[in-house]
Amino acid sequence: MLHIKKQNVVSVAAEGVNLCRHGKLCWLQVATRSRVFLFDIFLLGPRVFKNGLQMVLEDKNILKVIHDCRAISDCLSHQYGIILSNVFDTQIADVLHFSMITSGFLPHRISSLQECLMRHLKMSPQKVSFLEHRQQAIQENPDMWFVRPPPPSLLRELALETVYLLPLRLLLLDEMMSDLTTLVDGYLNAYREGSADLLGSTETSCMKLPEELRQLTDFQKLRKERALKKYKINEDGLLIRPLESKGKKTAEEELKKGEDSGWLSSNGAGVQQFSVFPSGLNCQMPAPKPCRQIAELFSLLF
Repeated sequence: MLHIKKQNVVSVAAEGVNLCRHGKLCWLQVATRSRVFLFDIFLLGPRVFKNGLQMVLEDKNILKVIHDCRAISDCLSHQYGIILSNVFDTQIADVLHFSMITSGFLPHRISSLQECLMRHLKMSPQKVSFLEHRQQAIQENPDMWFVRPPPPSLLRELALETVYLLPLRLLLLDEMMSDLTTLVDGYLNAYREGSADLLGSTETSCMKLPEELRQLTDFQKLRKERALKKYKINEDGLLIRPLESKGKKTAEEELKKGEDSGWLSSNGAGVQQFSVFPSGLNCQMPAPKPCRQIAELFSLLF
């Protein structure tokens, strides 16, 4: 908790059965830039929130990165009295980015985390296949979240889901700020690459909208034309955005590779599992073996 409370940004995910005010929260994952924590809510119960997590989740100075915060917010509010604050929702950011690149159009549907990772982080279908594998496992065994001890593959999937949210936020921010970056570049060159004879008249016209900023209209017009060529429009006036490509390799093949590679490399993020055993004693499990996927991601993006 001391480590988490020192952070300015963390990513948060949750898993359970029918995750909402009427469901059961089983796992809450929190990732920082150097560690991943898996909190076993099924065994810990409300005490984990009273011992620090509630303070973090409600802290307006700590940004929480979540993909689709609706169910988590509903569950935490009605079952534990926790009001989530200062949230960056990557699902919302994806829609805002789509609206920006299509000049105001909205997609006909939202995107899953798997799609966002492929679209923005350019991750291959094999790299994100753990999300599809987990969904299949839930369909086969709806009670998998209650199994203790949990299988190592499940812990790995919980960790990966949370870790990837941090770089996803950074990429989405960069993409949404691209117009600002372009316009600033134009401002930087507006005077220094022009004629010195024109600088004497800048004071009288300094409040007029410069040509460098008027090109934003051209950006928007061009994007709208491209969007209408690229996407079909449904009856509600929304652009039909297709699913991201699944690729040829199966999820089982990539999962097998991930299990063979272990948990984390020596310079990667440590994963810690916290639970309360029947005796009522708090037990901190040792960090599992390295996982190259997380280590590679952190080494490239941080």
